[in-house]
Amino acid sequence: MSEFFQANAEVLQRRWPALFERLMTEDSAAVQAELVQGLGSTLSVDGIQLTSRHDRVHEAQIQAASLPEKPQLHVYGTGLGDLPGVLLERAGLERLYVHILNGALFALVLQLLDQRQWLENPRVELFYAGDHPDFFTPFFALPAEMLLADDFNAKIRDRLINEVHLTFNNRDFDPQSPDIQQRLQECLPVLLGDADVAQLSGSHAGREIYVIATGPTLEQHFERLAAIRQHAERPLFICVDTAYRPLREHGIAPDLVVSIDQRIGFRHLPCEATDGIALVYLPMSDPQVLKAWKGKRYGGYSASPIYNDLRKQYPRGELHVGGSVIHPAVDLAVKMGATRITLFGADFAFPMNKTHAGWGDGDLGPPVAQARHWVRDGHGQRVSTQLNFRGYLCVLERYIAAHPQVEFFNSSRAGALIAGTAFNPEFVQ
Repeated sequence: MSEFFQANAEVLQRRWPALFERLMTEDSAAVQAELVQGLGSTLSVDGIQLTSRHDRVHEAQIQAASLPEKPQLHVYGTGLGDLPGVLLERAGLERLYVHILNGALFALVLQLLDQRQWLENPRVELFYAGDHPDFFTPFFALPAEMLLADDFNAKIRDRLINEVHLTFNNRDFDPQSPDIQQRLQECLPVLLGDADVAQLSGSHAGREIYVIATGPTLEQHFERLAAIRQHAERPLFICVDTAYRPLREHGIAPDLVVSIDQRIGFRHLPCEATDGIALVYLPMSDPQVLKAWKGKRYGGYSASPIYNDLRKQYPRGELHVGGSVIHPAVDLAVKMGATRITLFGADFAFPMNKTHAGWGDGDLGPPVAQARHWVRDGHGQRVSTQLNFRGYLCVLERYIAAHPQVEFFNSSRAGALIAGTAFNPEFVQ
């Protein structure tokens, strides 16, 4: 081992002995790193530079400047130790929490560079990011390690990325947008004539509810769901809008359909045979589709600012929305009184090399070939996905954690592993 490693190891053994033992099991030799020269130098891993190759310290100073002057701060990723070093220059900083995103990479850096400047500082605490169920704020996440995070820390990486992208993702939901205002006004007469979604609260207390999304694994369950649907005593079926057509094509009539997206049209929600099927919607939905629906309709809002004016003038119940229609569907089930919820097609990924059940590749979004990201499935293996799906998964996992009174089950191991759920033995062997 190098001289640098011995010096770094002494500090780690003294301050975080259990963490040091874990680091010693990391396979640093598997990290393909090379030195990159510029006005200065840095390490490149899989073609990704850990820092600037020209002025690492100046880059760290710019990163540090984005963080507020708070007594406690969090850094995700260890990099080459530059950002912790700069932040520790702040006299008012009482505690700096550094969260490892790639254990093997950090073990390699310990062999190559002296990290004692920040490791020895008594204000520093060191963790594996994945040891915590969620991230902490205020934080700075090193961009290179958001790409290089290992499997153990990937869940926190996903949540960090979702948080960083939040403002960008909400750009299409400006309350002052003329298109949004026009849609809300077009929907208002329908909303005022329909029931309030709050009327559904507590309507099925203690009942098991199936929440059915459109992920590829739904195809595994069409036959079983069709059979269960015929039982006199059965769970309530709530489906998302894009799952409605595939379900009907397999002879399955849901009890309720949930829709929130202004782009959902008649091809998603054919209305000819909707008698006896309730539709729960938000007033960004297409008013023509709403008017054509033959079953009972329930309107409500989300917490989005686009509904602020309507909410004041015409109060309605709220549903939790986090980017995907799966969120209000699950929230509706909870509000209706479910104590046990099984998720179908809630894959947040592309198992079986498909994007959705009952739809062609690319019909509902980017095709499989464009997938550049991954999550772990129920077998612990990587399965391809897209960035927004990972964000939706993070939101659902937080929701599940916030409702411990409800048992949540998943119906397949092939989709993304959903923290807080167990596998329903009736559907998963």
